[in-house]
Order: sequence, then C-alpha cells, then structure tokens
Amino acid sequence: MNQHQFYLITELLISLIGGFLLLSIWLVVQNKFKQKLTSEIAIKRFDKGLLFISYSVFVWSFSSLLILVFNNFNTNNWIILISQNMFSILNSMFLILALYYFDNSPEYLYNNKKSTKRILFFFVGLSIISLLIALFFGETINTYGIRFNTIPDLLLSAILTWFLILSLYRTFYNRKMKSVAIIAVSSIIILFITQVPYVFNFENYSFAIDLAKLIAKTTLIFIFLVLGTSWVLELSQLPEATTMKINFVNWNVIELSIPSKNIVNQTIDFGNKTTQFNNLLKFGIRRKFASEENMCIEVFNGGEILSQTYLSRIIDNINAILELEDDMKITRNDFFTFIGQAKYRLRFLPEYIEINNSLLLEFTHNIDNGQYKEFV
Repeated sequence: MNQHQFYLITELLISLIGGFLLLSIWLVVQNKFKQKLTSEIAIKRFDKGLLFISYSVFVWSFSSLLILVFNNFNTNNWIILISQNMFSILNSMFLILALYYFDNSPEYLYNNKKSTKRILFFFVGLSIISLLIALFFGETINTYGIRFNTIPDLLLSAILTWFLILSLYRTFYNRKMKSVAIIAVSSIIILFITQVPYVFNFENYSFAIDLAKLIAKTTLIFIFLVLGTSWVLELSQLPEATTMKINFVNWNVIELSIPSKNIVNQTIDFGNKTTQFNNLLKFGIRRKFASEENMCIEVFNGGEILSQTYLSRIIDNINAILELEDDMKITRNDFFTFIGQAKYRLRFLPEYIEINNSLLLEFTHNIDNGQYKEFV
C-alpha cells in the first residue's frame, strides 16, 4: 500500500463514520424536537442543515471509495480527475444547501430560496464547464504549468470557503465558543490551500498535501459534530413557545411569563426606555394581528428597526430589571426568531399575546404607526 492509498482508505473510514454520526444527531433532533422546530409557524422551515452536512461528508467517503476502485482497475487518470471534480462540486452543493438553514450564514443564503437557487445553478454551470474542459484537455499541463480543468472547481471552492468561514465563525462566536470558531476557520483555509496544488504540477509534495487534507477534513468533521451537539443543547434550552405569555398592560409596562426561566407573571416597567417598549409592541402587534407574511420586521440599516442592537437592548434591559441569574437570563433567541433576509419575528404565539385595548388604540392612531392600524 502506497502513501496515497493509505490517505484514501483513512479518509473513506473517517468520513463514513463522521457522516453516520452527523446523520444520527440529526435524526435524534427531529425525533425529540420536531414539535418545537415546526409548531411556531410554517415560515420557519423544518431544519435540514445538519442532514445536508452529513451528505457532504458522505460525498468525501464515496469519492475516496470510487478513486480506490478506479486505481485498482487501472482506470485512465483523466477519468479519475473528472470524478474528483464532480464529487467536489457535489460536496459543495450539499454544503450550500446546508448553509440555507444556518441562522448565521450570509443574508443572501439563509432562508433565501431565490439566491440559493441562483448559487446552485451557478455551481452546476461551473461543473459543466469543468467537465467540458476536462474532456478537452484531460489532465494536461499547459505551457504555463496550469491544469485548466481544475480552475472552475478551484473557483467554486473559493466561493464556498468564504461562505463557510462567515457562517461557522459567526455561529460559534455567537455561541461563546471563540476557540472553536478559530479552529473552524483555520481548517477551512487549510482545506482550500490543499486544492491549489492540483491546478499546478506539485506532485513532489503529494505527501504533505495528503497529510494536510486529512487533518483539515478530520478537523472539519469534528467541528460539524460540535455544531450538531451545540444545536441540540441550544434547542433543549429554548423555552417552549406554548408556555410563554406576554401582556402589554400599559405604556412602557408589560407582564411576562416564561416558566422555564422562573419568570411567572413578572411586571416589567421599561421606564424611560420608550423606544425599547415601542419596538417590542410593534413585534407583538404584528405577531398577534398581521398575516403570516407581515409578522416579521426588517432589522437592518434602512429597515423599520435600524440594528440588531435594538433587539439586544430589549433583552438586556429585561434581564437587568428582573435581576436574573446568569443561567436563567433570557437570550435574544428566546424572544425573537430570525427568519432570514434581515427579518425577525416574535416567538410568542398569537394566542398568548395580550395588548391593552386603550394602548392598542392610542398606538395605532399615532401618525407614525399608520401601517399597524391596517393590521388590527
């Protein structure tokens, strides 16, 4: 057995085991948290992110298996090269589909069907170009020392690398796992760098390339497993929407109940924090009265609410007023659901949102809140 065969067999086994572990975590999540994932409203889709990640890891495994079979039957090198390109693109497509479900992926990917389809069509186009170039050039190195057939795959990998770096770093950073975020970014960058030599004739460095790829892929599988387990932990700590109640009693005053946080009919007075109360009331009115497509508020510079900071301030103020212990503090995910494309929605179910009639009448008749009168 030569060095490259050892690499292929090791990658085959590690990826196969990693894929099954990720798939198992996803199945457990669906069985235990299916109601929590699907009950709030249809706009928040049934999460398949971890499922597509497991598919992408399986692609690594099947790719290694196929190359081992090709090598055993002395298949032409250009056929092996084409199959490598195709498997790489298939892996990338599964990862793009996974990022569609990542809360911290770029806004043009997360829950954005139109943009995701465009990116997938772009990837399919690149795969066709890669295939045509491979059929025309084979694995020929031209006078400039470049394999033209690998360039589309390298371009695709560069785009995917950027998407993964943004998504995984944000995800682990927001979950207070900064060291994991740094390791994730490092492994993604190393994995991309190992693809560059395929464009050029760097066969003398094949051992170093295989070693770096094996380390990067194994690390990335570990990262995905950490992602899956942290997702399970996050879901287990998320309060059930059916137990949460909010009552807008008067101007700047609410009554809040979240039993899992030991908050039962607690009165919260926002005092002079009128902007925080108004923003929360807007979410409450939309969630209770508006149609499904109007339940969300756009939160970005130029949206109805200018920044996510305004949402965080609401949560921070409630935690400060209630003087909650660190392990019982409310998080932004407890209160708000990120739908995608900079849109957020209140998690409380409409039947558990109460708004004082006089408060509602005064708020909706304000000249600055004309659209809310239409909802009511």
